[in-house]
Amino acid sequence: MVHLNDPEVITRLLTAKGRWAVVGLSNNPARPAVGVSRFVRDSLGMEIIPVNLSGQAVHGQQGYSKLADIPGQVDVVDCFVNSAKVGNIVDQAIAIGAKAVWLQLGVVDEDAVKRAANAGLDVVMNTCPVIEAGRFGL
Repeated sequence: MVHLNDPEVITRLLTAKGRWAVVGLSNNPARPAVGVSRFVRDSLGMEIIPVNLSGQAVHGQQGYSKLADIPGQVDVVDCFVNSAKVGNIVDQAIAIGAKAVWLQLGVVDEDAVKRAANAGLDVVMNTCPVIEAGRFGL
């Protein structure tokens, strides 16, 4: 079965204030995660938590090297990693009790999203919050 994004889930994730752990967010301005995370923070009003290998801070926010190191509840795990690596991130999101996973444009892993959905997480795959916010007029 192929995952289909639910417009109601997308709208809820983009409008309900929450904490977004952005995996793959670094200070490299050439990476899409920089602009997308700024949009999610500044336009949608979400708290951004950078997650990258070095745990470096981004946008003035404390960074972490893995999801398990983040204190408190994580609402959405936004995945800017390639499809071959995203399954591990989704499993970590399940393990920390995240409420949702968002796989960015071009990131596809049907097995991983099935595991997330079976664990009760909301799932969005192969799209971008900036695109969806525009599509839904947010």
